[in-house]
Amino acid sequence: MIIILASASPRRAEILRNAGFAFETLAVEADETVLSNELVSDYVSRLARIKARMAADALAKSAEPRFIVGADTSVLAQGEILGKPVDALDATRMLQMLSGETHEVFTGLAVRRTLEGTESIDVETTRVTFLSLSEKDIEDYVATGEPFGKAGGYGIQGIGGRFISRIEGCYFNVMGLPVSKLWVMLRSMGWLETEEPKVVRRRNKRRPTGRRLN
Repeated sequence: MIIILASASPRRAEILRNAGFAFETLAVEADETVLSNELVSDYVSRLARIKARMAADALAKSAEPRFIVGADTSVLAQGEILGKPVDALDATRMLQMLSGETHEVFTGLAVRRTLEGTESIDVETTRVTFLSLSEKDIEDYVATGEPFGKAGGYGIQGIGGRFISRIEGCYFNVMGLPVSKLWVMLRSMGWLETEEPKVVRRRNKRRPTGRRLN
């Protein structure tokens, strides 16, 4: 059965592609407002479920069975849920909070079978410890543009990796997709590989996966 990644994230697509999954992408946009008194685990689970259901609704007219994968990643630091920074000041604030401290990265995963409407929800957590950063370290990093579009304002797979002294848990979770947990979830819901694992190659430089659905 076809896997649909309900995300426009190039990092999630890269993780799936490198792990040998054959998949297609369908970008969806959900309201990422945190509800009053909402726990971070509930927040990422809720958004992952919403994204998977939005993609399933968009494909409702198709009779072809599919597995829809929704994911959402957030950082919990000093009791605050950190999403993607809205500007340079916000990115600076987030990095100041992370500097010299240990925070947690949460990713909610939702897997939905389109024909049956069944779904599975789970959350992966990773603890990440940052080195102490100077004001110039933060200023220079924000100037690279890497913090934008990333929960917590950093990318472990890029320049931000130099700031991380320790992680406890899944590395890929910090990138945005705990691929081992996803593999277990897919198999538990009846997904079977129909061929040997392979890399899904880019069709052109603008597309991070196989074909993008409209």
